[in-house]
Amino acid sequence: MSLNLADLYEGVTDLISDRTAIVCDGRRRTYAELDEGSNRIAHHLASVGVGPGDHVALHMRNSIEYVESLLGCLKIRAVPINVNYRYVDAELTYLYNDSMAVALIVDEEFADTVASILPTTPGVKHVVVVGEAELAGVDSISYDVATQAQSAKRDFGPRSEDDLFVIYTGGTTGMPKGVMWRHEDFYFAALTGGNPFGPPHVKAEDLYAAVPHVPAMNMLSTAPLMHGAASYSLFTGFFMGANAILMARFDAKKTLQLAGSEKAVSITVVGDAMARPLADELAANAAEYDLSTVGMVSSGGALFSLSLREQLKSILPNLIIRDGFGSSESGVDGNLEIGADGLMRIAARDETRVVDDRMRPLEPGSPETGYIARSGHVPVGYFNDPVKTAATFPVVDGVRMSVLGDIGRVEADGSIVLLGRGSQCINTGGEKVYPEEVEQALKSHPAVLDALVAGVPDDKFGERVAAVITTRDGFAVPDLAEIGEHCASQVARYKVPRTVVSVSEIRRSPSGKADYRWAKATLTEAN
Repeated sequence: MSLNLADLYEGVTDLISDRTAIVCDGRRRTYAELDEGSNRIAHHLASVGVGPGDHVALHMRNSIEYVESLLGCLKIRAVPINVNYRYVDAELTYLYNDSMAVALIVDEEFADTVASILPTTPGVKHVVVVGEAELAGVDSISYDVATQAQSAKRDFGPRSEDDLFVIYTGGTTGMPKGVMWRHEDFYFAALTGGNPFGPPHVKAEDLYAAVPHVPAMNMLSTAPLMHGAASYSLFTGFFMGANAILMARFDAKKTLQLAGSEKAVSITVVGDAMARPLADELAANAAEYDLSTVGMVSSGGALFSLSLREQLKSILPNLIIRDGFGSSESGVDGNLEIGADGLMRIAARDETRVVDDRMRPLEPGSPETGYIARSGHVPVGYFNDPVKTAATFPVVDGVRMSVLGDIGRVEADGSIVLLGRGSQCINTGGEKVYPEEVEQALKSHPAVLDALVAGVPDDKFGERVAAVITTRDGFAVPDLAEIGEHCASQVARYKVPRTVVSVSEIRRSPSGKADYRWAKATLTEAN
C-alpha cells in the first residue's frame, strides 16, 4: 500500500467511517460522508478534463467544500493549489499563472475579484463557485450543481506516493513560490508519519493498525487551510482518526466558545497574533468559558513569545504549550523550548542540522553560527523556478537538503539554538541583531500587544534597530525611554530599539506571518 495522501484517507475512512471527521461553522461530516463528497467533486473535475498532474486553484475560506475539494483533487491525482484570499489582483494573477492552474474552485465572496482577473489568466479553463454567483465569459458552475450530478462512488485508478502536493508560500517578501512535495516525503516530514506523539508509522499498514485504537479527539484549528501549517494539522488529525474543528473566520470569543461546546482537546493557532486575543479574552472573562477538555495549545508558522506563554500558563496552569518549528519548505522540524536563559532550542534530530556557507555540518559545541537545514524527506523543489530551487534545496554529496534563512548554532548535546531569520538580520555597527529576540523583549512589556522589529538606515552604524508596536486597549503608548529601559533588562543595549513607531494594527498575512517588508517601509518612512 502506498503512502499517497488520498489512499491513506480512504484507508482510514474504511476503518472509522462513522467517526466525525470535520466540523465547520455548525456543519458536520463523518469520515464516510466527507469521502463521498470528495468523490463527487473529484468526478466533476475529471468530467471537465482535469487529470493527473493538473493544477486546481482553491480560492476559499475554511469550509467543508474546501476540504472536499482538497481531497477530491488528490483522488484523481490532480494537484490542489492553495490561494491566499487576501492577495490583491496583481498577486492573484501571478499565482494563477505561475501555478499553471487549469481549473479554479472559489467562494462566491471572491467571485467579483476572480471575474476581473480571469481575462489575464488564460490557463484557467473551468471555474466552480461555492455559492450562487455566476461568472460571465468563462465555463463556470455552482459547487452544489456540479457535485449533485456526480457519483459518490470511489472508483478511481491507482495512485502513487510520488504524486505531488504543492504548497504556495511567501508573498510578504516577494511573490509566492510553490513548494513541491512528494506525498511520501510530505507524510513523513510535515505529518510526522501520522503520529506526532511517537515514532512514525513507516508503512500504511502500520497506520491502519493504529488508527482504530486512537481515541476520537476533537482538534480545533483556527488558521486558514490555505496556510501550510493548517494543512499539516488537518491531515495529521485525519491520520489519527480525529475530528477537525475549523472556522471560516477567526474570532477569539467564538474560538473559546467553540472549544467548550465541541469539547476540543487542543487548539492550534499561529503565534501571538491569534493566541494573544485568546489569552486576553480569558484573562478578562475566564468564567464564561469551559476549557476543561483543552490540554494543549500549539502554534505553527509563527513563534509564541515568552510573555504569551506565561500569560496562558497563569490562566491555565496545566496547559501544555507547544511551539512547532518548521516551514512549508521543510515540514515539522521539531518543537521549540525556551530555556531559563531565554534562548529557543530544538532537540537534536538526525535529519536536522546546522550548516556553514559551504553546506557542511557544524560540529556540536562549535561557537560558529550557520543555517538550519534538513535532509531526508524534503521537497523536490519550487514549481517553475529552478534558480530558487538550487539555492534553497541544494544537493550536497548526493543528498538533497532544505536550507532556509533560519540561523542557529549547535550546542554540545546536539540541540540547536535558534537565533533568528538570517534574511531579517540587522547589522548595526558590526553587531548582528535578530529581530525575534528583540520582539520577545518588546512583547513582554505590559502595554505592548504586538511588535515587529527591522533595521533602518543609520549614518553612523549603517543600520539601527527599530520597531513598530501596537498597544493593548486601555494602555497608553509607552515612550522611547520606557521601551528602552524595559528591553535593556532582557537584551544587550545595542539590541534595544532606537526608533519605535506605534501603529493601530501590525500587518500580517492571513496565517499570522509577519510582514517585514511592510514593517521596514513603515519604519524607514518614519525615520
